Amino acid sequence: MDLTLPPDVQALRDETRKLVDRHLRALTASIEEKCALPEDALAHLRALGYFGITIPEEHGGLGLGHLAHAVVQEELARAHPAFNMIISGNNGIGAQGIVRAGTPEQKRRWLPPLARGETVAAFALSEPGAGSDAQAIKTRAVPRAGGAWSITGTKHFISRGDVAGVFTVMALTDPERRAAGGITAFVVEPGDPGFRVARNLPAMGTDVVKQVELVFDECAVGADRVLGEVGQGFAIAMKVLNAGRLSLAARCVGMAEESLALSVAYARERRQFGKPIGDFQAVQHMLADMATEIALARTLLHAEAWHADQGAERRRETSMLKLFASEMLGRVVDRAVQVHGAMGYMRGTTVELFYREARMMRIVEGTSEIQRLIIARSLLAE
Repeated sequence: MDLTLPPDVQALRDETRKLVDRHLRALTASIEEKCALPEDALAHLRALGYFGITIPEEHGGLGLGHLAHAVVQEELARAHPAFNMIISGNNGIGAQGIVRAGTPEQKRRWLPPLARGETVAAFALSEPGAGSDAQAIKTRAVPRAGGAWSITGTKHFISRGDVAGVFTVMALTDPERRAAGGITAFVVEPGDPGFRVARNLPAMGTDVVKQVELVFDECAVGADRVLGEVGQGFAIAMKVLNAGRLSLAARCVGMAEESLALSVAYARERRQFGKPIGDFQAVQHMLADMATEIALARTLLHAEAWHADQGAERRRETSMLKLFASEMLGRVVDRAVQVHGAMGYMRGTTVELFYREARMMRIVEGTSEIQRLIIARSLLAE
């Protein structure tokens, strides 16, 4: 049920699948044990240009867009989830604000090293008191002499924050207006005075790519660090998050596909009552439901990624995709554990890792409940 992919995107997908099958998939156990991605694997991803898939060619990227990024994320998701997470910032929420709203100078400064994978990007919006209610952020940016700014506040659950060299940070510049022109986007670097990574926040899923807390204590940045116009930050954040939902949905499809493949293989090999468990109708029904839902999610993913590459801002449809793909993954990995029985519950198996990791997908980039609100309000507004 795949849509026909453009030749360059199909070639990239084929190349990525070979990389996963021949090298990356076999690294999962070692990555979990060492809690780190091997440098040779990262070097391979850099050499192939995967850190800059969506970054324009004039800034050193591949310039292939969201559909190409989606199919790469699908394939990488069949290996360890950290491979997705490490490149998603540079192609998604960490860099898209600069791609979409950056000045020519900002793009020249930050996009080429991101495209080469020399620098990792992160996106800092969530706070202890502002998750789904993003406009409730308390991090403040106060103007200083000469157009400079001073940022004070705390951000948390920031993926890649411990290794990132570029942060897109949302801060309140007009408490009265908030989402309606009172939030501004800034680009912050690790060496900026008053900025530090405070601590790691251990997660239920993999901790290879960290979720961290960031602290800004009168962090001083110049006027050249404002992304877009002052007050446009919330609009930038919503557009960036919309693109990020495509990436996350692709990760869900890839993890679900691998879970299905592992379940089919196990159903053929595992014997009970004198025959393979795949001969039992109860197992067959689980496999059939898994395959059907994956096919539907992939079709929707490719369609929405294509629309995004045409410049369409389809917030309702992208929310539908993120909602369905993340909920689908939860159902698929649950069935995968059931097919594997006790083995699926054991640490060290891919389905157990995916089971833990899948739970996050219904929360990040907007919870399932927030996606339903976006969809319903769009329908009612019509």
